[in-house]
Amino acid sequence: MALKETRTAVRSGHPRRWAILALVLAAECMDLLDGTIVNVAAPTVRASLHASAAALQWIIGGYALAFAAGMIAGARLGDRYGRKRLFALGAAGFAAASLACAFAVSPGMLIGFRLAQGAAAALLIPQGLGIIRDVFSGADRSTAFAVFGPVIGLSAVLGPILGGALVDLNAFGSGWRLVFFVNVPLGLIAAIGAARLMPESRAPRRPTVDLVSTLIAAAGMGLLIYPLIQGQEAGWPLWTYLMMAASVVAFAALALRIRGQVRRGRDPLIVASVFRHRAFSAGLASITAFFAGMIGVLLALTLFLQFGEHFSAIHAGLTLAPLAFGMAAGATVAAAVLVPRIGRTALQIGAVVLAGGTAWLYLVISANGLHTSSLDLIAPQLTLGLGIGMLVSPLFGFILASVTDEETGSASGVLNALQQLAGAIGVAVLGTVFFAALSHGGFVTALQRCLLIELATAPVLALLTFMLPRRPRDEAEILAAGQDQAPVAELETVS
Repeated sequence: MALKETRTAVRSGHPRRWAILALVLAAECMDLLDGTIVNVAAPTVRASLHASAAALQWIIGGYALAFAAGMIAGARLGDRYGRKRLFALGAAGFAAASLACAFAVSPGMLIGFRLAQGAAAALLIPQGLGIIRDVFSGADRSTAFAVFGPVIGLSAVLGPILGGALVDLNAFGSGWRLVFFVNVPLGLIAAIGAARLMPESRAPRRPTVDLVSTLIAAAGMGLLIYPLIQGQEAGWPLWTYLMMAASVVAFAALALRIRGQVRRGRDPLIVASVFRHRAFSAGLASITAFFAGMIGVLLALTLFLQFGEHFSAIHAGLTLAPLAFGMAAGATVAAAVLVPRIGRTALQIGAVVLAGGTAWLYLVISANGLHTSSLDLIAPQLTLGLGIGMLVSPLFGFILASVTDEETGSASGVLNALQQLAGAIGVAVLGTVFFAALSHGGFVTALQRCLLIELATAPVLALLTFMLPRRPRDEAEILAAGQDQAPVAELETVS
């Protein structure tokens, strides 16, 4: 009898697999909610801590920068030392960093703790998909992965509303600090639950972790983002341009080191052969343009609503809800209807819808100025959200179709890290554009400038999609190939 029960468990997966799925989803939601909540709370944070425009950009974008810098190494650490161990460590670290954020008394302290949050997320988030693949089998595995999309979409919808409600609730005079306190119980539940419920999970062949390459990559990212954020405030002195040039040198040094690791028969941080595929390189460009433009515009829109229109945090969160609904609807339509029928053309339609929504939003803002109401913004936001959702849902699958099965894991890690880096770039570039225009043109001009930049990215995206494969790589194929870094596109505002 005991033997029969054991065989049944092997066929169906781990006996506590659904509780483990809940823990992984809690971690994903914690990451998503942290981004959307902080975005809505940012104006209140700025006023409370007397933060400069550059400090505000660091508070929002620093998380994504640290996340991007550590994500690929975080996945490798899980493969080598155990995903359960890294998941629990990352969750506990995220909770501790969130608690520290809640008690920050200066912009510098909050920026430092946000960087720590991003580093903890880089340990936590990459472990989830590998854990699920190991504890589920058969049809249950497909069901488990199918749950991700709706949960992530719901988090995107609820994030701004929850963030606004928490700020306006001002429980015990906490103000914006409550948006960080909310992560603490979630992180502790994830850490304790992982320790008690999860089996240990490792890659069949333990990879080495190239910390030197990780540090070079982090340096390259930092050398790019720092001058983009600080340049406007400093008046764009020579050192800002020298740092951006140094970031190019750092990435070139990373490429040389990766080639050297391959020649010596060692595990490189990234499989260099992925960059030989022209379609993959075009995909990297499309990911950068798409996420940088989207996240930068959403930041600018939030600042416009709260600083320009003087909306409360909850009013701004509710005003942004149609955008999130549109994103969820667009992702569903693309995945269920458009991509299976017309393939790559769905991406081009998404780019056109995105451009239409952006242009519509520009016209509404231009016509109404600082008297724009939440009702005025519903239709253009829904349209913009549809375009974003139609792109963000299938884009990763099309890009991964350009690489071989053996390269999929490394390519997925690069795409996920680049998504986070693009978010930091969007906050840096469009945030700088917004505050620069604000100083001499006002809030309407500031938002218009950002919308025009987003509008300019739409035809670039459409052209880049012509270089991608006509059909996406099926997620089941990625999982069957045994890859641990299968991407889950996130419908988030700012990570």
